[in-house]
Order: sequence, then structure tokens, then C-alpha cells
Amino acid sequence: MDIVHPVPWFPAWGIVFSKPIEDLDELIEVFNKHRYNQRWLLLRSEAAASEVHLWTTWHSLRRKENSNKMAARTPDVEFLRLISGTHQINTGFQRSGLKVGDENAWIIYLPKYGDTDAFGKIDLDRESYLKNDEAARILIELIGSRMMPIRPIPTIKGLENIGITGIDVGITLSEIENVFLTQMALSDL
Repeated sequence: MDIVHPVPWFPAWGIVFSKPIEDLDELIEVFNKHRYNQRWLLLRSEAAASEVHLWTTWHSLRRKENSNKMAARTPDVEFLRLISGTHQINTGFQRSGLKVGDENAWIIYLPKYGDTDAFGKIDLDRESYLKNDEAARILIELIGSRMMPIRPIPTIKGLENIGITGIDVGITLSEIENVFLTQMALSDL
């Protein structure tokens, strides 16, 4: 693998469902009932390209939260919109939300810290993953899934899910990650 970044793990837990999702509404209802707040969300597995992709999307979310410029009313929905690289909330759900038939996903926690007014002046909490691990494991169990020992990697399929087509299958993982980051950066244009 050709991607190495000096960033901590983002608070994201890869999960696999006991069977492919049949009743998405029921799954979302159970998740929303048990999640601790609107900083917890379910993300389609291919929508997360890397730790840098997740932290960059989170940083954009925090800037929008701090300046009251979110397109969505809640941080979980805004994160889905941003990571999908769209200004449209519905398109964000279509690209990065779960679908009937999905077998795995990410449970995401969006940390709430950081004054993001100054570019490059935010320290990432290297313990965010560990601090929220127990809560994530409880949610994983409550929605009838189990944790997978994986971290996000950029894929062509993931790009296709967020609306990018025609990518050469011979590009490197770093190049795929860069396309994800570019798409996310264009979400408000």
C-alpha cells in the first residue's frame, strides 16, 4: 500500500451485518434510538477513503459548525453531504448512506472540539478512537453487527458510489485518495 499519513485513526469502526440489510428503515430506527447523539452516524463502507479523508471531512464540518454555515441541520447529515462531495443533502444520502443489500458499513463518531478558524492550527485528538471505542462497541452490538478489523482504503468502487466515473483502474491508491479529497472539497461549489 502506498499511503502513509501521520494522522491518528479517525473514530470509525468497520462493521459487518449478520446478513445483508433487508429493512433499512428498521436498522436506522434502531441505530437512532440507541446512538448517544447526532454526532454518531452510519456511513456506507466505500464512502470512506482514508484517515486523511475522514479527518479532512470532519475539519470541514467543524468549520461549518463554528461559522453556522452548515447546509444540513445536524452534524451527521452534514458529514454525509460533505463526504459525498455534493451540496444536495438527498444526494449525500444516496451516495454515502446505507442501502438495502449492504453487508458492511462504518459507525462514525464526529468529535466536537477544535477551534478551526486558523488554517492548519488544529491539533487532532490522537485518543478520539480509543475514548469512544466502548460506546461504538455497544452500538455495534445493538444493531446486530460485529466489528471488522479494517481501516478505510480508497477504492474505484467508492469513487463510483460518490458519483465519479471513468477513472482508470491502473491509478495508485494515493491518486484515488486525492480524487476523494478533491470531490469532498468541491461539495459547496
